[in-house]
Amino acid sequence: MTGRRSPWPDVSADEDAPDAAAPPELAPADEAALRERLAGAVAASDAPDVVFAVSRHGRRTLCSGGTAPPPDVPREDLRYETGSASKTFTALLLTRLIRRGVLTGGETAAGCLAPGTKAGPHPVTLAHLITHTSGLPALPADFVSRGLPAWRTNPYARYSAERLTDTFLRHTPRHRPGTRWHYSNYGVSVLGHAVAATVGTAWEDLITGQVLRALGLSGTALRAEGPGTDAVGHRKDGRTPVPAFDAGGFQAAGAVRSTPNDLLTFLEAHLDPARSPAAGALRAVWVPVLRRGAGHRHVHTVGWFRHPTDGGPMYFHSGATLGQQAFLGFRPDTDTALAAVCTRRFRARDPFIATAYALLAEG
Repeated sequence: MTGRRSPWPDVSADEDAPDAAAPPELAPADEAALRERLAGAVAASDAPDVVFAVSRHGRRTLCSGGTAPPPDVPREDLRYETGSASKTFTALLLTRLIRRGVLTGGETAAGCLAPGTKAGPHPVTLAHLITHTSGLPALPADFVSRGLPAWRTNPYARYSAERLTDTFLRHTPRHRPGTRWHYSNYGVSVLGHAVAATVGTAWEDLITGQVLRALGLSGTALRAEGPGTDAVGHRKDGRTPVPAFDAGGFQAAGAVRSTPNDLLTFLEAHLDPARSPAAGALRAVWVPVLRRGAGHRHVHTVGWFRHPTDGGPMYFHSGATLGQQAFLGFRPDTDTALAAVCTRRFRARDPFIATAYALLAEG
């Protein structure tokens, strides 16, 4: 395999130290205030089932509730669909494979999927796909027509992995790869298939072995098992249930479902990489790889959005399916991780993501 030695665009040393000393423990009054804030966030989210989970200095506080009667299984023990927040798992997997020397990130996606394919002067690489700089649209051009019969239930399930990769191999990007940022579920999904093809291991087995098992995420999976295990999503009205999300060929972009405690474990590993077998990869996903916009104010790492706060940067990613939403984030300066989930489809002026973002940004 060939590729650039350094796969990421605009890589620069970061000023933050992942293993810096943590601030003091929370005082009892601060703990009570945190619980009150979490209860307010749950109420403000206006969804049938809501869980806000916070870890500070390794101490966890969970608050759950919702507009629906409590399910038979406690809300905090159910698995929730994370949608696009799954991309943070995909980014960690790719980074881990690169650090182990299995991949470089500079491999061409077409060459991975169809060995022998001529690369051309400006090929789409794995690095382009994970950083949303591939030139691909958000979704394939024929996604709507293929998914329309199941638009209110599961359009992604109607778009297979084979169709997705075949469509990519016939597609010509509108922009030269590496020159523009455009968020793309399509691109990250192609990445998953390209990595699996190159490594010779199914995507589900890769993510399970290299990320889920490595971090001890026993409550995390890529498929729903049933109402006793998985939370039930709802339409925008907050009353009508929807089937469990099936990612179809888009697994790498949105298939992860997880319990709030597992999500905290995932985030805590990012806050304290030294305690994990994936320490090198966890440190690597802190590093900014792309800055865009006026004054380069929009900063991205491999898998995370990074915004400034008064005390230091916060890292986050949100996600949504047809019936659920999720927000994942962490702040190294306060040693805080936040995982929030709810079971109502995103609608105009939805309060959930804004509430979760503000809670983390405020510290």
